[in-house]
Amino acid sequence: MKKRVIVSWSSGKDSALTLCRLLADDNYEVVGLYTTFVNGEVPFQATPIEIVRAQAAQVGLPLVLIELDEVFPPNSVYETAVIDGIRNSGLALDAVAFGDMFCNGIEQYRRSYIEPQGWECVFPLLGQSSTLLAKEIVETGIITQITTVDTSQLDSVFLGRLYEHQLLGELPQSCDPCGEDGEFHTLVTDAPCFSWPLAVEVDKWVLEGRFHHQIYRLSEPEI
Repeated sequence: MKKRVIVSWSSGKDSALTLCRLLADDNYEVVGLYTTFVNGEVPFQATPIEIVRAQAAQVGLPLVLIELDEVFPPNSVYETAVIDGIRNSGLALDAVAFGDMFCNGIEQYRRSYIEPQGWECVFPLLGQSSTLLAKEIVETGIITQITTVDTSQLDSVFLGRLYEHQLLGELPQSCDPCGEDGEFHTLVTDAPCFSWPLAVEVDKWVLEGRFHHQIYRLSEPEI
């Protein structure tokens, strides 16, 4: 029998590739997405929740929204919020999937609070080459643009750029092709699992110290 899995959804390319892989895997049935947010937006990506809702609607999956009081709450607070949010969603599931790529201890941390609940942790991208994953993201047809740049690691001229082969060729050698060291974050506006492209437009630019954000809004009424 297929394992019922919910996907941790950041609104960006890593979670989109994770979802695409799981949808194509006969071992899993994706039953929903869940997103943690603070003050109406996804941290780091700075994606407004209305856009996350629109993404989920295009994918055709239930969305579980889990609100946090701060970006970096104590681990115990974060873990309880995620566990309670998933349990109270009404979704029957066997596993929780994450788009983590680096073997930097995050796998062990996720397992430490997810698996005691009786859920399996799934990491479709973990430990794989960032260069190959970046190529797969582009060639799979995941359309995404850079919404946040950490200017201590990457020049702000990349803000708003489409994530494509040309951009990958222009990134400095010091930058991970998938931005896994926090160099940049992205917003997905189309993917093979979307019913139609997401219509968005730039709403504003926000400068928060070394972090520069290009924040979008829906160009059409929220779904």
